[in-house]
Amino acid sequence: MTRAPKRGGWTRGGARVVCVLALAAASILAPSLAGAVALPPAARALETGLEQVGRGELRWLGFKLYDAALWSGARGEAAIDGAHVLSIRYARAVSSARLVALSLDEMRRLGLADEDRLARWGEALAAVLPSVEAGDTLAGLHRPGQGATFWHQGRPSGALDDPELARAFFAIWLDPRTREPGLRAQLLGLADGAP
Repeated sequence: MTRAPKRGGWTRGGARVVCVLALAAASILAPSLAGAVALPPAARALETGLEQVGRGELRWLGFKLYDAALWSGARGEAAIDGAHVLSIRYARAVSSARLVALSLDEMRRLGLADEDRLARWGEALAAVLPSVEAGDTLAGLHRPGQGATFWHQGRPSGALDDPELARAFFAIWLDPRTREPGLRAQLLGLADGAP
């Protein structure tokens, strides 16, 4: 005895087909993100001698979240000892508030437990991290011991004058305890096939 699907209801197979079609449509309609993540010309003007050290992408459950690239005057672990630029091109829209919240969550995960300090840092990050659309690029020039300067789509979006906040922010990707060690290895040029 076979059962006919209920009228007006979803069957499991029907729901799967709709999900597959929605994902296919999203991939067709999403802007093309092929190619290298660019170094903002203003970053090159502020800090000479920067060369691309590595690049990679972050995926979650098979979905691409962003491409990232790191520029520095050195390679490997030494790349983050001096001035370096981390550039991220987003594959999906993300609000400024979400970028800040995710950043603070990662800082907590890396061991920062001072909630008063994190609240102040959240306000500072909100001033430099704008909302992004799919295909937008955010880039930050980190000068260890000094702070960081940020660009959105190649235009200045702000600066962090607090060296500890700048260090904690870039540690999200570059600290050995990062959530994504594979991406870190690619950015530092330590992974197979690194540029």
